[in-house]
Amino acid sequence: MNTAVLPWDLPAPYTLATRVMATDIDGLNHTNNAVYVNWCQQVAWAHSVALGLDLARYRELDRAMAITRSEYDYLQASREGEEVIVGTWIVDWDRKLTMQRRFQVIRPADGATLLRARMRFACIELSSGRPRRMPREFLEGYGPAVLAG
Repeated sequence: MNTAVLPWDLPAPYTLATRVMATDIDGLNHTNNAVYVNWCQQVAWAHSVALGLDLARYRELDRAMAITRSEYDYLQASREGEEVIVGTWIVDWDRKLTMQRRFQVIRPADGATLLRARMRFACIELSSGRPRRMPREFLEGYGPAVLAG
C-alpha cells in the first residue's frame, strides 16, 4: 500500500502496517486501548532502528531515549481483521536532552484516523538511569528525521 496517499496530519511519516488480531480485542469487542499504546511504541522503536540507533547501539553508547510522558486521543474503534497503519514523526527536540514524537493510526480501508498520540522522551544514561545529554551519535541519527519547524 502506498501510505503517502493516506490523510496524514504531517508529511512523510515513518510507518508500520499491522492487522488487528483476535488477541487484540477486548470485552467491548474492539481493539483494546493498550494495543494502540504498544503499536506506538513499536513504530517509534522501528524508526529508531531505521535511523541506526538500535538496542546494541544504545548499549554501546550507554544512552537511551526513555518515554517520560504519553498522551493518547482515541478517536474511532478498530475491529478484528482490519489493517491499520501506524505513523510517527519526531516533531521537536532540544538537541540536548528531550525530543517529542507524534503518532497517528489510520485505517486504510476508509482513511479514518483512529488515534492521535504524543510521546515525550528524555535521554538517559543506561548504567545509572539518570538524565544525560544526547551523544553526538543521537544528534547525527535522530537529527535528519526531526521535522523542520
